[in-house]
Amino acid sequence: MAPADFPRLDFRSDTRTVPDARMRAATAAAEVGDDVYGDDPTVALLEERVAALLGTEAALLTPTGTMANLLAPLAASGPPGSPAPRLIAGADTHMAFLEAEGLRRFGGMELLPVEQRPDGLPDLDALAALLSTAADAPTVVCLENTSMMRSGNALDAAATRAVAALAHRYGAHFHLDGARLANAAVALGVPLAELAEPADSVTFSVSKGLGAPVGGLLCGSRDHVARARELRGRLGGSLHQAGVVAAPALVALDRLPELAADHETAAALASGLASVPGVELMRPARPTNMVMARIAGLTPGECADRLAGHGVRVLPLPNGYVRFVTHRAHDMIGVREAVRALAAVAATVSVARLTTDGDRPGPGLSLTSMEEA
Repeated sequence: MAPADFPRLDFRSDTRTVPDARMRAATAAAEVGDDVYGDDPTVALLEERVAALLGTEAALLTPTGTMANLLAPLAASGPPGSPAPRLIAGADTHMAFLEAEGLRRFGGMELLPVEQRPDGLPDLDALAALLSTAADAPTVVCLENTSMMRSGNALDAAATRAVAALAHRYGAHFHLDGARLANAAVALGVPLAELAEPADSVTFSVSKGLGAPVGGLLCGSRDHVARARELRGRLGGSLHQAGVVAAPALVALDRLPELAADHETAAALASGLASVPGVELMRPARPTNMVMARIAGLTPGECADRLAGHGVRVLPLPNGYVRFVTHRAHDMIGVREAVRALAAVAATVSVARLTTDGDRPGPGLSLTSMEEA
């Protein structure tokens, strides 16, 4: 049995949600067929709805967004047997940072990381330089929205179009890793299709902020999705009675507007953390459901370990920050507990620093008062 505060004080990721009664009921009642043979009606409905939301011709259900991101560039390179593409992605994106080994080993791709601006957009001059180099293999340019290592910054349609135009100028396929595209659309107040429109293919997750227990979808043209469907089978990603997976995902789609509440929770968390002495926040231009914080004198791993001692779970990142991600299981009580926990950690570091410098807290300066600041 999970502890009572799970996942209320677990801020590591929005994948930490658990299916509620409505999702479980939808799974139990799902009408199923066999998706390998293309006759699971619930899967078909999910794929139709997601394609319509993103404005694409077709969509393909995959077990994970990572698999969808592997299928997208492989399908873009042509039919099975075509040369593996070279893939250009922001150096700090999920594809370049966490999926790189799979793309190389299972896709045979050459991965070229490109510098990113503070908002997460690739540096366009650096991207153009990479695109202009001769290559025997087809090229795929990838963009991530929201930008994971930029505190979940949402990129608008104009930014996406700029990258797409540059990719298309050099004949490259433009793939959008939109695992959290729903968060971007809600934060910007625009339809999903507006953000997806410039892309040749889009990955869309239902298992992050939307809260489904599993599933990602690859969206694009009918031809692209058909090639990806064949490749999915070769990778072992085909599912049989997959309607039991698609049913809670359909419930998740109904909750897309509710992501605004997650953004409000994140804003309250950011405001509380910013008031803690010694804490520095990353400040995205268009925030969503992520907050990144750091304490001078602590590595991200040390900070995460000390927070865990207070019952708060966060994700340490190599950019020097720890990451908080809010989702529908979080509330203001949890936010206040998280702020108190980080204040306690920061206060301990401050006192230790004073002691190391040969000073002692003077009258009126105590661990308790610093925790309450």
